[in-house]
Amino acid sequence: MSGAILEVKDVSLSFKGIKALANLSFAVQQGEICALIGPNGAGKSSLLNVINGVYRANSGQIVFDGTPIDRPTPIGVARLGVGRTFQNNALFRRMSVLDNVLTGLTRLGHASVIEVAFRVGRHPAERRAFRERAEDIIAFLEIEAYRDAVVGRLPYGLQKRVELARALVASPKLLLLDEPMAGMNSDEKTELSRFIQDVNQELGATIVLIEHDVGVVMGLSHHVVVLDYGRKVGDGSPDEVRRNPDVIAAYLGTKH
Repeated sequence: MSGAILEVKDVSLSFKGIKALANLSFAVQQGEICALIGPNGAGKSSLLNVINGVYRANSGQIVFDGTPIDRPTPIGVARLGVGRTFQNNALFRRMSVLDNVLTGLTRLGHASVIEVAFRVGRHPAERRAFRERAEDIIAFLEIEAYRDAVVGRLPYGLQKRVELARALVASPKLLLLDEPMAGMNSDEKTELSRFIQDVNQELGATIVLIEHDVGVVMGLSHHVVVLDYGRKVGDGSPDEVRRNPDVIAAYLGTKH
């Protein structure tokens, strides 16, 4: 599909005979924000886990930036340019904001263990470049005031922003956000929505996000894919999905 950065082709996934995903196909165009919606158990997080190599699909194929990913692993997919956040914060709670963000660059390092241990060779220049990049992302997400704060002591909304910073620091082409606004109040959702739009528009990242707040989805996304028990029941623009009778009945809680 022309312009698609991500293609999900007939992907199926089962756990002990229970179908999590069933012949699922859709494409995400470069530069868009694509939302995945559906009830709990619809297969949304399982799909993200297939895309970034946590799970291996039973059948089907993931194509990223025109290249099939035949044997995906989390580190291999990350090196291709895919970033990820999780439902529950996967932060190092006793470390500072800056140090948490720097961990997002670990996989890009080329210095050897000896160079790192003795701070020689490639390590000093690499360390400076990584720190500069981390500081840039911290400033972009407006968390400079907390750069030295211990993450575990920060409010929940700020912790979610730190996790976003860690996912962004390696400049991913595709960013997978698993319920980034779960547990947030209305003001926090509005603020994080603004940052997600900025990431998309100013940093040029294509975004696939899971979100249960349909109001947020309709206002933020260019493209919406609706899942129901691992099957696709809607796929289109927010307006198209809003008018889809199956989506209306199953997810928006209203009559057609």
